[in-house]
Amino acid sequence: MMGLVRGQMEEEMVPFTLMVIMEGCTIGLTILTKTAMNGGMSPFVFIAYTNALGSILLLPYSFFFHHRGIEQPLFTLPLMLRFFFLGLTGVAISQNLAFFGLYYSSPIVVCVMGLLMPAISFLLSVITRTTKLDWRSSSIRVKVIGTLISIMGAIFVQVYKGPFIRKAASDDKLEAKINPPLLIFYSTPDRWVLGSTLLAASSLSVCVWNIIQVGTIKQYPQVMKVVSFYSLAGTIQCSIFSLIMERNIDAWKLKLNMELLLIIITAIFGSVIRSTVHASCAEMKGHLYVPMFKPFGIVFATAFGSTFFTNSLHYGSVIGAVITGMGYYTVTWGNIREDELLRKGHNSKDAADDQKVPLLQEDSQV
Repeated sequence: MMGLVRGQMEEEMVPFTLMVIMEGCTIGLTILTKTAMNGGMSPFVFIAYTNALGSILLLPYSFFFHHRGIEQPLFTLPLMLRFFFLGLTGVAISQNLAFFGLYYSSPIVVCVMGLLMPAISFLLSVITRTTKLDWRSSSIRVKVIGTLISIMGAIFVQVYKGPFIRKAASDDKLEAKINPPLLIFYSTPDRWVLGSTLLAASSLSVCVWNIIQVGTIKQYPQVMKVVSFYSLAGTIQCSIFSLIMERNIDAWKLKLNMELLLIIITAIFGSVIRSTVHASCAEMKGHLYVPMFKPFGIVFATAFGSTFFTNSLHYGSVIGAVITGMGYYTVTWGNIREDELLRKGHNSKDAADDQKVPLLQEDSQV
């Protein structure tokens, strides 16, 4: 009995702990990236090298991950087109917008605009008429309310910064001018509204990517192979774009410094570790389990920004983040409610069909 209870606790705690760690590591890497870009690293070079290394690692790993799976034709024209558009929306467009948005804002704004994804996905489904606005449905009403709350939170972050949570003393300001800080959370001058807009556009691109990805996984269920091939397509697109935008040869020369280490860590974490953890947790706990942890990034960003940095985190950003997080969970709850209703509907329909179908006819259909 004790062994059964212990096994159930481990089954719950292991994915929970892993997902929390993933969000903390993501915020930590975001702060490191912000620091490197403020130090002069070209975002175009960073995106190109990170995705190139990630694709090199991910391609063989995906075949090892699915080595026991059923082989399906991979190099078909419909799948290749899907890989192209997945790479375009999920890598090339979204990452370039996200990194420039980070450059003009701060890690907590990255978190806030990332929390708009369920609301944007809902709006896209309404616009494309895949979701009908049936006001009699409780899940639809919840998602509409959550979408409005999310948008209000995002607007609040854009229009109101407020005072710093932790102000620097005059001696600290003088010390910062003489000895620049090792890490940077927020820098001036900023372009807050522009950065927020770019990050919101990045979230829109990711939502389009998610729509394409759902259809792709239905056609080809081996998730890691899909990830590896659209990452490769996105790497090629990013490389072409980066070579056009960054023509300074010196910017492409890598040195044994923090920038190289950051590229390696980001590639390994983003392409292999995080993808594997997300895929495994989604398989264990369901497709809505992984998104539930995204607001944890706000907690980490607030903790890091208020503990380790001065003149970096604004009250307005935290308040807006909390509002957007409430909207995020409201829309997610609407999605969970909708899934439960659909599941109940399918079960009741199957039970009714079993009662209606004669035994001999049922046997003849097997």
